[in-house]
Amino acid sequence: MPAADAASPGADVLWLARLEYRFHSWRERRARARGLTPTVTPFPGYAGREWVRVLGRVLIVPPRPAKRSSGAYASVRGWRSFAAVPVGYAQVSVTIGGTTHEVVADRGGVIDAVLPAQLEPGWNEFEMSVEGGQPVRTRAFSVAPDTRFGVISDVDDTVMVTALPRPLIAAWNSFVVDEHARQPVPGMAVLTERLVRENPGSPLIYLSTGAWNIAPTLSRFLQRHLFPPGAFLLTDWGPTHDRWFRSGKEHKLTNLRRLAQEFPGVKWLLIGDDGQHDDELYTRFAVEHPDNVAAVAIRRLSPAEAVLAGGRTTVDHDSAADVPWVTENDGAGLLERLASVGILRS
Repeated sequence: MPAADAASPGADVLWLARLEYRFHSWRERRARARGLTPTVTPFPGYAGREWVRVLGRVLIVPPRPAKRSSGAYASVRGWRSFAAVPVGYAQVSVTIGGTTHEVVADRGGVIDAVLPAQLEPGWNEFEMSVEGGQPVRTRAFSVAPDTRFGVISDVDDTVMVTALPRPLIAAWNSFVVDEHARQPVPGMAVLTERLVRENPGSPLIYLSTGAWNIAPTLSRFLQRHLFPPGAFLLTDWGPTHDRWFRSGKEHKLTNLRRLAQEFPGVKWLLIGDDGQHDDELYTRFAVEHPDNVAAVAIRRLSPAEAVLAGGRTTVDHDSAADVPWVTENDGAGLLERLASVGILRS
């Protein structure tokens, strides 16, 4: 290989990706030597008429030490979500309606597979297991063929106040802060619950650039603050085959396009904030797929949040003029704005 090629960014990142995998493999061997075995951490998925998107991750989870506090309100630090060991390329058994399918996780242990299934509209449960271990139950929301409305919501600074774009703030919130110290954006739980209640059978997707490691924390947060349940579409940290870090913008746009293809008859309400390029991404998606966007709702960050987020994004919404756009500071304001454009009942 020429010297120029060996020093190219693509070659460096490929080497870094291999190094990451070797590091996790070393951690896996150490964990197994201690007698620990892998298990599946399931994530809520979604389904169409004859298929289901199964999501989860294969991990070796270190035993948690006994604590003075226990139960739903026990203190849980963010770093514990990242202490588990991912098991790359694990073979996972998925049993749906009496039929078992074998799928393989990626090198980070993430399971993201589409399997044939005929599920009833609404939430459906099925089982996943790895290496013959105890099956764990998971679920997916099946979208009926006649469904015409759905909700896609960002998480960071839209559902949960995190100020994540700044690296140091992100590290603090992800690794140090007790999950019970995280605060919901005011009014957003009421807004999402109202949207789901007024549109029975409509899917709710939480689409975030957050790592899959935080999925259990996110699930507990949503339950604790009375957000309606929905499918998770998160991402994985670390290098890919061609770049140092995964692109959050690419992750969101790819999944938006995928949902438009999977559910061509659904018009989505897109909810985000003005601190993480949601304006730009939603505008681009609305231009590409105007028939798949019911409206866009953007939460305006407070001045302090905007500083932490590195400023606000400004996008020319005129390029998506046929799609209603509403902005407000919180969920209550967005609810009123969405009612004014006919998305919600007044």
